[in-house]
Amino acid sequence: MTCTLAIDVMSGDHGVAVTVPAALDVLAEEKNLKLILVGQKKQVEAQLDSCPDDLRTQVEVVHASEIVSMDDKPSYALRNKKQSSMRLAINLVKENQAQACVSAGNTGALMATARFVLKTLPGIQRPAICTAIPSMGGHVHMLDLGANIDVSSIHLFEFAVMGSVLVQAVDNREQPAIGLLNIGEEELKGNDQIKQAAQLIQNSSLDYYGFVEGDDIFKGTVDVIVCDGFVGNVALKTSEGVAKMIASYLKQAYTQNLRSKLLAWLSRGILTRFKKQIDPGEYNGASLLGLKGIVVKSHGGADRRAFAQAIRVALLEVEKNVPQRISKQIEQLLVNKPENPPQ
Repeated sequence: MTCTLAIDVMSGDHGVAVTVPAALDVLAEEKNLKLILVGQKKQVEAQLDSCPDDLRTQVEVVHASEIVSMDDKPSYALRNKKQSSMRLAINLVKENQAQACVSAGNTGALMATARFVLKTLPGIQRPAICTAIPSMGGHVHMLDLGANIDVSSIHLFEFAVMGSVLVQAVDNREQPAIGLLNIGEEELKGNDQIKQAAQLIQNSSLDYYGFVEGDDIFKGTVDVIVCDGFVGNVALKTSEGVAKMIASYLKQAYTQNLRSKLLAWLSRGILTRFKKQIDPGEYNGASLLGLKGIVVKSHGGADRRAFAQAIRVALLEVEKNVPQRISKQIEQLLVNKPENPPQ
């Protein structure tokens, strides 16, 4: 079965110079993939000049006269940039011409536009941003990462459901363990929203581990970590910063003198594997969960390899029917939701 992805190729810090080659890299790997590259046609076509003929037949270019900048406010982009590459790519998902959209653009604008065009699934009040973060156990999926600053206990519960379904689908885990990010593991700690969310998750069929702390993100204590968007975004950016710092320290240590350079050469295999384990690019591709369609957000500064990874994330979610799975799980879990739930 052929899968069609809409790619916002004007997005990100590098635009078509990265997004188009990355898209073609994935296309070369996948026989049953079709790409709709949405962007300024002349620029896109120039990048396709060297595309092999057999791949070119699987690529369609849709012209977009506008671009959403990183400085555009979500409301402005939503109202005034209806012909942007971002908006048109999302429209293709709405019109069932594509099964998913991938963009490295303005996160706020992408979420606002996707929510307006695609709408949320029944039973979902707030979509959430979720991605995988490396841990000692492999990786952990964490949400929300910035879409929702102020949340209620019900929102956190919905995040837990969506995260659980995603991990079931993409990691093939039958019953993912879920933790609520808190300032301590004790039941008495945390604000009212966290405590009430804990009750909701514990009383559901989800596998609730309990409260987890910041270090549990990297220990691999659970499969899914749930938090509000403010905390999640800070944690994500902190982890990326720590990874870069470690890489910088290692480079300094191994290039100080001839002896250290020799040691680096002897241990190059170990260093390569280590870099891959902590490289944020290896985990690029955040899912906008809770929508009636698949939208994947790439890091704005993603290079060719990292943007290709975001495309692979979208392709996997299409193959696993993630929105449909979330909708089914939400329907089962929220059918008996109290009329006046705790906030």
